[in-house]
Amino acid sequence: MDIEFGIRNVARPVNFTSDQTAEAVSAAISDAVASHSVIDLTDSKGRRILVPSDALGYAVIGSETKHAVGFGAL
Repeated sequence: MDIEFGIRNVARPVNFTSDQTAEAVSAAISDAVASHSVIDLTDSKGRRILVPSDALGYAVIGSETKHAVGFGAL
């Protein structure tokens, strides 16, 4: 799952990949924003991504499809 966060007053977005489902990511973001707490997600490498919900400008939750790696046949 590709995720992109736009942080207020920061020029570059925060991009990472997570093994969580789109529903789980969306629920975590919604709960944190509603309670004015920290968005706490884990990326596919096991790192924790912590973003204060009040600093969140936007969130883009991408597709769950796995991208092919390597050379393709022509």
